[in-house]
Amino acid sequence: MRRLSALLVLAALAAAAAGCGGSTSSVAVRGGDASRGEQAIETYGCGACHTIAGVPGANAVVGPDLHDFGDRRAIAGALPNTVDDLVRWLMSPQAVEPGTVMPDMGVTEGDARDIAAYLYSH
Repeated sequence: MRRLSALLVLAALAAAAAGCGGSTSSVAVRGGDASRGEQAIETYGCGACHTIAGVPGANAVVGPDLHDFGDRRAIAGALPNTVDDLVRWLMSPQAVEPGTVMPDMGVTEGDARDIAAYLYSH
């Protein structure tokens, strides 16, 4: 009985710790491919403003460093860090937060899902 109680306490602590971190880095992005995402990041020129781990030349400091993106609680300080919100943000940041310095880049939904897959995996 004691052993079962100890296991239940450990399981509860692990679940609480997982919930506190806000990490989405292990979430699979439906319809997204990280390798295509890296290419899309280069194509859209995201590295002109952001530092992005693993993307050659993406070492700018205009926008935030996107390293460990999946561990963040919020996107642009405005949205919960979820796949759907990130896709929405990438496709139309001005519609989500008018006046943000993040420009609308014409990112398609497919490319946004690929970019999300990349960001959540790096």
